[in-house]
Amino acid sequence: MRAIFLRRRTLGRIACALAACAMFWVVQAPAAVTASATSRQLPIYCVQSDYRRLSISFDAAWGNEDTEELIEILGRYNVKATFFVVGDWVEKYPESVKALHDAGHEVMNHSDSHAHYNSLSAQEIIEDVTACNEKIQAVTGVCPTLIRCPYGEYDDHVIAAIRSMGMEPIQWDVDSLDWKDLSAGEITRRVTEKVEPGSIVLFHNAALHTPEALPAILETLLAEGYEFVPISQLILPGECGEDYLLDHTGRQCPAGEG
Repeated sequence: MRAIFLRRRTLGRIACALAACAMFWVVQAPAAVTASATSRQLPIYCVQSDYRRLSISFDAAWGNEDTEELIEILGRYNVKATFFVVGDWVEKYPESVKALHDAGHEVMNHSDSHAHYNSLSAQEIIEDVTACNEKIQAVTGVCPTLIRCPYGEYDDHVIAAIRSMGMEPIQWDVDSLDWKDLSAGEITRRVTEKVEPGSIVLFHNAALHTPEALPAILETLLAEGYEFVPISQLILPGECGEDYLLDHTGRQCPAGEG
């Protein structure tokens, strides 16, 4: 009987130890996950802001049928946007690139040929980004400082390669999903219900219903007190880790507040 009692007591101690370990993991796990997440190389998805400021952006990789109309709509509301353009698109439509620049919009990098950067070496990424930069600068006279990775794909080596060039990779926190040919009403609801101060919104220049949705989006957000600025004016300047931090969601915060 004594042997059985000792065995039960030993098993009880083991169970208590396991329970304590489990409780420690439950308490510490969120911090561990956060620490792991923040160690990743991330692009900027949005910006911490105390003011109702946001940026709208357009990716231009293929068609060009809506560019003039988008410029006209944005001009009507005195809104400046950021257009991420592919180098091949610049070669096909240099007049549109110049028109965007002349209208006061930012023309930034979206790769040279819309390749999958995750499958390229760091040197290949740098060469591709440089090729697109040179094409944009030849038309606008301005070298891009921002880039949106093709397909929104990235990993640590992609982000590290881009930042080694002194450029900032930009993602988004509000996706209009206009490329899915959603109705104008659906696009409007998605954007106006999801934006918050510091948001970066994703559109595409050749999406079917974006020109139809854009006026309602701009009117709604302007009525709510939002100011639209190009992304270079929204993001915090400096170097990641020194002048600003990125939290685990890719939100850019002043150093010491992430």
